[in-house]
Amino acid sequence: MTSLARAQRSLADPSVRHPLWPPLTEGCPVTSTAEVAYPLEVDYDYDAVPADLFEGTAAHGLERWAPLLPPLAAPGLGEGNTPLVELADGVWVKDESRNPTWSHKDRLNRVAVSAAVASGARGIVVSSSGNHGAAAAAYAARAGLPCAVFTSPAAPPAVASHLRSYGATVLTVPYADVRPLMRRIVDELGFHAVSSVTDSAHTGHPFGPEGYKTIAYELALALGRAPAAVHVPTGYGELLFGVAKGFQELARLGITRSVPRMYGVEPAAAGALTEALRSGRPAARVPVGPTAAYAIDCEVSGYRGVLAVRGTGGAARTVTEEQFAAARAELAAQGVWCETSAAAGLAGLRARGPDPAEEDGPVVCVVTSSGYKDVDTGREAVAPMDADWDSVRAMLAN
Repeated sequence: MTSLARAQRSLADPSVRHPLWPPLTEGCPVTSTAEVAYPLEVDYDYDAVPADLFEGTAAHGLERWAPLLPPLAAPGLGEGNTPLVELADGVWVKDESRNPTWSHKDRLNRVAVSAAVASGARGIVVSSSGNHGAAAAAYAARAGLPCAVFTSPAAPPAVASHLRSYGATVLTVPYADVRPLMRRIVDELGFHAVSSVTDSAHTGHPFGPEGYKTIAYELALALGRAPAAVHVPTGYGELLFGVAKGFQELARLGITRSVPRMYGVEPAAAGALTEALRSGRPAARVPVGPTAAYAIDCEVSGYRGVLAVRGTGGAARTVTEEQFAAARAELAAQGVWCETSAAAGLAGLRARGPDPAEEDGPVVCVVTSSGYKDVDTGREAVAPMDADWDSVRAMLAN
């Protein structure tokens, strides 16, 4: 199937349109200001969407949804079609840890690395604490492109090993130097940035969040309708935006009758989206405190998250370290092992309590990544014990 992507348009003013190529990774040059770099999204020829696109079942590989994605010029790894697990109280969990590199970022990078391939880029460059870098490195390797990953020295010990296994060059430099160096790698070496290179708010890649729309498509097919609400771990808001846009497209095409309320859940130690919504700004910058949810402890938000919440009647919420831990333990008890950040959606839902407004349909929490990605994973060894029956029986009796 052929992509129906036609143009890039500013999220600050959708009437401002740009050609589809090249991807404008530094935000809209017309609507951005010195204070805020506004991101772009991809527009499609919706009138030409095949009538049977949403018939049948989901499938591994984003090719299943090619008409509503930018051109998929890079080969895939069987991303998507992740399990939907029902908890005891009827809450559904979309388990994105089952993707090829164990996180939702595979969906974004299948699309963003495709943009690099189609643009003739010489390589990929990304800044990431873990999930984004691993996915970018994997899809770059699959496409035969070198990949440079800027990551924090405080990232989990396994991150560097994961990145280097794909042949990526791992760079740990002071945080303030990351984006200037990324821009030089783009300008002087011809690499393509698949993460944000702007300093004023978060713009990210204009094509990347389109990959997240496929979560909405899969949920609608699995549930037979749109959920009443979707709770999403939120850092820069790209996942939140992508899922919201997917449901908005489904409603526009007449596949579903409604759009779920989108809830962005952040660590209380940060909360940039919460602050942006509270203050009425397109983006906000906040101090970041210590948190186990390192993958979403973002000091700056992006306009995408604001649009997702406002456009669906949802909200942004912050959760404490104790609430993160409780949600992660609840998921593990149901057989879903995720990193702390990935439990944010369920943590936000549990912290808020039941909402009578959501009795009109299913509630979904997106779990973004595997427990293998957590900072503390693998740091506790199993202590040896005597191989006598009394000891074994005592342990199992507890």
